[in-house]
Amino acid sequence: MPQQMILTIEDDPAIRRGICDALGYAGYRVLESGDGHDGLEMAVRHDYDLLLLDLVLPGKDGLEILREVRKTRPTQPVIILSARGEEDDRVEGLKLGADDYVVKPFSVKELLARVEAVLRRSPERPTDLDEVHFPGGLADFARREVQFADGERVELSEREIELLRYLVKNGGRAIARDELLANVWRISPQGVSTRTIDMHVARLREKLRDDPTDPQVLLTVRGKGYMFASDGDQE
Repeated sequence: MPQQMILTIEDDPAIRRGICDALGYAGYRVLESGDGHDGLEMAVRHDYDLLLLDLVLPGKDGLEILREVRKTRPTQPVIILSARGEEDDRVEGLKLGADDYVVKPFSVKELLARVEAVLRRSPERPTDLDEVHFPGGLADFARREVQFADGERVELSEREIELLRYLVKNGGRAIARDELLANVWRISPQGVSTRTIDMHVARLREKLRDDPTDPQVLLTVRGKGYMFASDGDQE
């Protein structure tokens, strides 16, 4: 089973290091940031299972980050990290949709227990997909091909598989090109042309027999990006 990924946004280096070490020792993969601006970028563009979010950060505070996360990821599990004197902010964070909060100073044992509890009760997110059905066919990731009802088979490249898998895992949500660059291409979107994304989507549509003038599988969301259509999104 793939390890779950936890994004930790905490500006205190000692606390952040302690959290990341504890999570790593417990078997989680970790992303980390100590800055509000960088943390926000990671929170909206990277793929992760849980966000540990400090409220007081340089640049942008935790509540600003939480508001932005909730706009694009309404079900993303979030645990707030807060000092004892930030009760009003904790309440505001819970109103904005945080799943839990941990008051500093906290023990590693308490933090891990809260993390496990939130992940356990959160809706399961598919972390590894072997195949996906779409109108008229099936994309088989293990065989690296698309299979159609009429018997035709079309080979998929490794990049096409990763791109389609990421869109499927986030089905029903518009994915920005920058997010695809960060999570599929694993490169910083800063200063990089996103035309390569459009070219790969066009190629995928061709292989899925998805009419580019009226796509039913890989939708273009104007001003936002691309989205794999859920059943309710398809005409």
